[in-house]
Amino acid sequence: MQKITIAFVAIILLLTGCGDPVMDQINKQIPLTEKQLSQLAESLDSGNVRNALLIKQYADTLEKKNASYTPLLNEFRKDASSEGPMFKALTERLELVKSQPQMFASSQARFEELLNIFQAANPSLYSDALSDPLNVLADLSQGELPRVNALSKEQSMRANNAQDFGYGEQLIGNPAYGQWQNDNSGTSFWVWYGMYRILDDVFDDAFDRKRKRRIYYNQWGKSRNYSYYSDFGRTRYSSPTQLRKQTQLDTRTRKSFESKGQKFTSAYSKNRTGASSMSSQSKTAQASANRFRSNTKAKSTYAKSSKSTTAKNASFRNSRSSTSRGVRRGK
Repeated sequence: MQKITIAFVAIILLLTGCGDPVMDQINKQIPLTEKQLSQLAESLDSGNVRNALLIKQYADTLEKKNASYTPLLNEFRKDASSEGPMFKALTERLELVKSQPQMFASSQARFEELLNIFQAANPSLYSDALSDPLNVLADLSQGELPRVNALSKEQSMRANNAQDFGYGEQLIGNPAYGQWQNDNSGTSFWVWYGMYRILDDVFDDAFDRKRKRRIYYNQWGKSRNYSYYSDFGRTRYSSPTQLRKQTQLDTRTRKSFESKGQKFTSAYSKNRTGASSMSSQSKTAQASANRFRSNTKAKSTYAKSSKSTTAKNASFRNSRSSTSRGVRRGK
């Protein structure tokens, strides 16, 4: 009996002496992710991120053409620095991982969030993500400034049988720029943050509308055009909480339509056509997003993060080809 007791105690001591392997990974990954974000901030503020530099150039050109755009352009200029909403969102997510572990379902989920932030902060991947706000500026120029990393609006609309949701449509659904709200009937529509609301005014003026447009979730989900965020970067540039809210909105809308005998098409049921000249990091992110989409379809949730891998360095291909990759004309 004494031998059994001694053996039991030895096993307990052995087990308590062993650390949680996932926690060990988390503790090793935190400084790596912090360094990655710090280096990205330096690259942005020193003008070494390609699409961030183009955002500044495009904003300067547009301001000379139309000074009334200045408040909006100043917001887009922030995207080209460490003061932009996407960068701030990454730093807030990292802080949450570090200070509030109870917010995550498991240590593994916490570790995967760290890896997502690490990859999202890769300068090449981040530059690709900036193609959305950059191409909003390209569209505002009425084709004078070329689109980057994307087909022209007309080409992608034809390819996706998409509806024109106006200037800024690349940013709809991206929680860094706005959010979905419910009207009195419970139907969700898009609301821009702050100065981004000017995009609605520009669209209204362009079409001489007497009343403000309202973009409803079900309509956008069915007929949206390509955007980097929705088709490549959603699982990297959204927090687990944001992904969960997107899932809940999608599920709630689908159930509402089904209760009326109507068909509902999810905004994320398939990738839209429109990307070009993407970095290898974005291609990896798309593969992860496809796995993510498959997992969530099977489990009826978009909140489960797919496993990610450490990003590898890659260079951009820069071409002015009008057919397959490179810089595109906005209209």
